[in-house]
Amino acid sequence: MPFGAECRDDGNVRFALWAPAADKVDLVFRNTLDDPTRQKTIALERATQGWFELITAATAGDQYSFRVNNGQMVPDPASRFQPNDVHEPSEIINPASFDWRDDSWRGRPWEEAVIYELHVGTFSEQGTFAGVEERLDYLNELGVTAIELMPVADFPGRRNWGYDGVLPFAPDSTYGRPEDLKRLVQSAHERGLMVLLDVVYNHFGPEGNYIGLYAKQFFTARHKTPWGDSINFDGPQSRAVRDFFINNAIYWLTEYHFDGLRLDAVHAIPDNSKPDILTEISEKVRAATGPRRHVHLILENDSNKSRYLRRENDNSAALQTKKQPRRSAPKSSEESSSESLSSEVTEQCQPEAYTAQWNDDIHHALHVLLTGEDDGYYKDYAVSPIAQLGRCLSEGFAYQGEASPHRNGAVRGESTKNLPPGAFVSFLQNHDQVGNRAFGERITQIADTNAVRAALAVLLIAPSPPMLFMGEEFSAETSFLFFCDFEKDLAAAVTTGRRNEFAHFSAFADPSARERIPDPSAAATFTRSRLNWAELDRQNNQSWLRFYRDLLRLRREKIIPLLSSSCNPEAEYRILGSSGLVASWKFANGARLTVAANMGTKTISGFALPTHAPIYQTFQTTDDWLQSGELPPWSVIWFLES
Repeated sequence: MPFGAECRDDGNVRFALWAPAADKVDLVFRNTLDDPTRQKTIALERATQGWFELITAATAGDQYSFRVNNGQMVPDPASRFQPNDVHEPSEIINPASFDWRDDSWRGRPWEEAVIYELHVGTFSEQGTFAGVEERLDYLNELGVTAIELMPVADFPGRRNWGYDGVLPFAPDSTYGRPEDLKRLVQSAHERGLMVLLDVVYNHFGPEGNYIGLYAKQFFTARHKTPWGDSINFDGPQSRAVRDFFINNAIYWLTEYHFDGLRLDAVHAIPDNSKPDILTEISEKVRAATGPRRHVHLILENDSNKSRYLRRENDNSAALQTKKQPRRSAPKSSEESSSESLSSEVTEQCQPEAYTAQWNDDIHHALHVLLTGEDDGYYKDYAVSPIAQLGRCLSEGFAYQGEASPHRNGAVRGESTKNLPPGAFVSFLQNHDQVGNRAFGERITQIADTNAVRAALAVLLIAPSPPMLFMGEEFSAETSFLFFCDFEKDLAAAVTTGRRNEFAHFSAFADPSARERIPDPSAAATFTRSRLNWAELDRQNNQSWLRFYRDLLRLRREKIIPLLSSSCNPEAEYRILGSSGLVASWKFANGARLTVAANMGTKTISGFALPTHAPIYQTFQTTDDWLQSGELPPWSVIWFLES
């Protein structure tokens, strides 16, 4: 990695800083108790194209800062660890010191993906990587196959969603040390679980970003983003900027053995160059990780630009393997590892670019059906959400070039023709859709229970990979609120800004009503967002957990084999009235999967359904019922014809 501090085989450390706006850069070692003589300052040597470099004696564990122009002390922007937060010195980390034991792990093919998104700080009582590790057996039993960590890059303060990170190579010290994160990834692999990481390449947080002091060329006023000036991906001197993020992506996938990355809000990454930064990241990642690993790159892209999801040849982004049957219960580390690693990845069918995208469309359509809400972006789904749900199930995006009322008629999206279901990640909850509500309510707190179960019966069995948000599997009663921990003046501004975001909602038109919105900077807001695992002792929460486990078991036994045999089935749908839907998928082996759903409050007739027994239903059925073709309110039934 060309950035930061690299431990060399000769016992020295190479330091490198891109500082084109600086005249002088010094390396300042922090005084250490075991060796007081290490407190010293050494000038870095000016190299070409804005770089300053130095090779000198140092060891892992030493702490250092850069001093710019004999003034401001700054951390290394490519710091591997910040033991005392973003304003303090960086620590030298030797990545070779961790004893990896997952050499034979190759990951899992994408068609097996069942994703579980979690926030490290609120997932467990400890709020650490170790706290997540303690729940891996639970997640394995649940039936998920991939854990997705919200961003862990170092952020200011003790609590943050992670999207205000300023040091993208350093796991936040609040969660643990780098070796703790590596241990979590390794333990997950031992259980056959993939680990994905959310990364933010569209902006830096508002506190602790010192790059502009010595590399103002890192940003540009030619493009604007919701956070201000854009990162300079396409202007003069942008090569080093692009390399910074490309190396970051490769770093997490190779140095930490992550199985994939989810790139946050890429629609907010302006870039007019060819190839653009998204394309170059995918190309460089594929080259660096090679064909023998399942590496999955996932986008969040409000623009629905399906061009990044295109497949070549067989329309598959999943590597093909000789798969072994997966066990539902956790085994010993040795057993799980042996089973998960037995597949041999061929050198065929690597994704050309991105494996999948979060499909906000399917969430929004379902949310409108379940709640009737039509504020904000839900306005785009208020006319016929059942038709948009059908299009999402069969084609991926609901918006593929249509005008968006929420965006004042602007055209949104591109055609998804020939894209398989695996290109679209489906969900009923995630950190945004829960946390961006004023009071962080989960869907079970604002919608009818039967309606929520019907929506899940569709999502968890349908061919597209499903994603869960932490705690939803037992209908967690804790909210997930927006929280942060900035310095005093910024904290006050964030609190005011957060509350004013809701001013256009009728419920918060009155300023006194907005005062009730929890203060993001208050420690209590963070505490209220922590999962309460004691809820699992309650009968209702156990019922929800069984519901999720049963559906995911059915997915593993009936659906995954279909996806493994044919990644791009022929799909179609039709609607009945305002809430009736029939969708089907025909696979290459001749199998046909069909779902019939009534996503409304009134019985609907007119369903022409298969006469053979269903593989799943949310209500009791009889042969007479199948012949009559009626579906009661909030009901779902699945058929599989071999």
